[in-house]
Amino acid sequence: MHKLALAGLSVLMLIGAAEQPTPAVSPDAHVPSQGILHLKIEGLRSEKGSIRICLWRDDAGFPDCKHNPHVATYVLTAKDPALEIDALPAGKYGISAIHDENDNKKLDKSFIGLPTEGVAFSNNAKINFGPPKFAKVQFSVDGDTRQTLKMRYFL
Repeated sequence: MHKLALAGLSVLMLIGAAEQPTPAVSPDAHVPSQGILHLKIEGLRSEKGSIRICLWRDDAGFPDCKHNPHVATYVLTAKDPALEIDALPAGKYGISAIHDENDNKKLDKSFIGLPTEGVAFSNNAKINFGPPKFAKVQFSVDGDTRQTLKMRYFL
């Protein structure tokens, strides 16, 4: 009889648990938002080579991608210089880009150190005697975000 009563009690507890409402997600619960970055490159002087893009979360090694292994890199053809990055976590980012016309995977420079290939930065940050500071290229991604970079050539 004890076993039957315990079994009945267990069934009642299961039925009672099934009837309990499912707890709602707390309004204070933080669900990280994501965005889409629509990137377009303008002002290319030719359709030769590739556009090499670095997407930065911080300034470690900026603007040279080789100096930060955590930088996301993308390669576009110069014939179609547009990129869409989906499911990008919301936050602050920066972009540096080069027009690698000879596809040697690096920014070529003259004997005095001026780039011989195009360079561009998010926010079209000014280039004065060297690359802009990371703070000048930072922008926020939250939802649909657009950046149009103007490629600049010095030689």
